[in-house]
Amino acid sequence: MGLINEDEALIAAALKGSAYAWEKLVKRYESRIFNYGVRITGNTSDAMDLTQEVFLGIYRNLHRFRGDAKFSSWIFRIAHNKAVDINRRKRLTTTLAHTNNDEPDFLETVAGDNRYEPDKKLDDQQANSRVISMLARLSLEQRLVIELKVYQSLTFEEIADMQGVSANTAKTRFYTALKKLKTVSEENNVLS
Repeated sequence: MGLINEDEALIAAALKGSAYAWEKLVKRYESRIFNYGVRITGNTSDAMDLTQEVFLGIYRNLHRFRGDAKFSSWIFRIAHNKAVDINRRKRLTTTLAHTNNDEPDFLETVAGDNRYEPDKKLDDQQANSRVISMLARLSLEQRLVIELKVYQSLTFEEIADMQGVSANTAKTRFYTALKKLKTVSEENNVLS
């Protein structure tokens, strides 16, 4: 049974009240949503908030999933909307507090359990910090399109549909973001 058919079976069972099916759906997608949140928000605290909000939203609205698109696309559309909401709230809080501390609270690690390989864990932490730091220099729209294209492997058409823009606009945002990431990477290499 393919992933899509499994999702459909789990959704049907969860809608009938199966806690096991709901838990299996959550486990299937929670690390992807959390990692998405880390890359978009730049910190674990906001990523955890995003993950909770996404699954709470899914739980409340699972009956509204029509099956017109893949379940994973539906989940990431919800995650996208929640990420935009978190970003707005964060901006509002920052504005109200009159703080200029835009430094992200870097993720300690996104990788799996590497406690038996300390060198690999350190390398992963440093690489993750660099990626998050570079992504933080992009606008939210650019971070979202990079996340959806690179990490979630969505097509430009799927991204455009999620963001309510044309496929050409999604492509433009993606390539503009890549160009900016290249510039940031070159700046970091010069400063190193």
